[in-house]
Amino acid sequence: MGEFCTEFQHTVGEYLVRHRSILDALTKFQESCARVNRAVAKAATTCGCIEIDVSKQKLPESLLIQDFKQMSSTHIDGELCDHCKDVVEAELGNNLFYLAAICQLLGFELNDIVTKERERVSALGYFKMG
Repeated sequence: MGEFCTEFQHTVGEYLVRHRSILDALTKFQESCARVNRAVAKAATTCGCIEIDVSKQKLPESLLIQDFKQMSSTHIDGELCDHCKDVVEAELGNNLFYLAAICQLLGFELNDIVTKERERVSALGYFKMG
């Protein structure tokens, strides 16, 4: 995956012409996050292929942390239809583009960030949940 992240970031850097300002990249990244949220919300409210059923999770107090994943809910009922899946996927891709752009502009390697975060998650395990 490392080589792929590096190639992706450098490809983004090559084509990053219009939004070379860090402020442009930051605002486009924030906008892309909102578009991901909107695409998921529209799948529920406009299309109806998924339902978002949110209520307080009723988990036993004696629940072990390693059992939490099996006992907790995602609050999503159903699956994205092909159209909504395409829209959400495209918005997530756009989000990755601007994340890579920010890394490129600030001199970070996206692969290094992903690697370090994976190591933190592995080291902290369930305590990284927050």
